[in-house]
Amino acid sequence: KIETVLLRCPLLAQLFVYGDSLQSYLVAVAVPDAEEVAAWAAAAAAPAKVAEVLREPAAAARLHKAISQQIAAMSTEAGLKGFERIKKLHLEGEPWSVDNGMLTPTFKMKRNDLKKRYQAVLDALYADPTAGTASKL
Repeated sequence: KIETVLLRCPLLAQLFVYGDSLQSYLVAVAVPDAEEVAAWAAAAAAPAKVAEVLREPAAAARLHKAISQQIAAMSTEAGLKGFERIKKLHLEGEPWSVDNGMLTPTFKMKRNDLKKRYQAVLDALYADPTAGTASKL
């Protein structure tokens, strides 16, 4: 439900929401939408490609903030409860595909494979109080 609601954000192409049962909030790994990022970049004077934006700290922070704001707005619009809202976010430059093993042949996320691939990132989001927030980037 949460992923479906939040994927209506224009800047998001793919989203993996993760909740650790020992933590009180959700974290997510998101792949920005390349076309929307290009349009955003033109207005924000940033590089046009997602990978280039994420390599440049200032541009990455601005993109992270823009995506976080869209997620917060969409969460409010959809009436998500506090425990259903994403508190921390990691942006990934490489889209998930069948070829890289993150999607099934029917284009569904392989949640276990995504969790394994991003376990260090997820742990860092939970461990560091400022990780995954726009101010940290």
